[in-house]
Amino acid sequence: MARHHGSDRETDPNTRLYNPYQDLDLQVPITNLYKLPTSPEFLFSEESLHQRRSWGENLTFYTGSAYLGGSVSGAAVGLFSALRNFEQGDTLKLKVNRILNSSGHTGRSWGNRIGVVGLLYAGMESGVVAVTDRDDVWSSVAAGLATGAVCRAARGVRSAAVAGALGGLAAGAVVAGKQVLKRYVPI
Repeated sequence: MARHHGSDRETDPNTRLYNPYQDLDLQVPITNLYKLPTSPEFLFSEESLHQRRSWGENLTFYTGSAYLGGSVSGAAVGLFSALRNFEQGDTLKLKVNRILNSSGHTGRSWGNRIGVVGLLYAGMESGVVAVTDRDDVWSSVAAGLATGAVCRAARGVRSAAVAGALGGLAAGAVVAGKQVLKRYVPI
């Protein structure tokens, strides 16, 4: 029986790789049979031209990411709120209960609110990309502007305009930060 030393079995002279096709007279070089593609395969060539997620994937990604980020942030705020509200005679069990209740309540609340903002942003961005047929920085900025305006539309025109401007700036900053990270941080 041949010894197996992990990754050096190709260079070990006492072993050889099993070739199930060795007795067949194939005109194709055997190495071509094992070379698998590393890029995604598409049914139509038009699909390979668009290097972005579909609207459903965007919806799931942005909503889930926003909910997760909001929940973690809200839980942290709830933790500090519970720590501030400790009383002198609280037992350890009561302190833990207060921390869990406050963190859970605030985390759920923030997660739901920010998750809805992520849902609106995903819908707006997919709509902007579908209308303009471009996926660039300006599509993200327009989606952020529209999301901010829609979120604060019930409070009036002025509030919607300010929130829209802040949403556009935030979306632009996130996209610019992503481009900077891609360029200068080797991952």
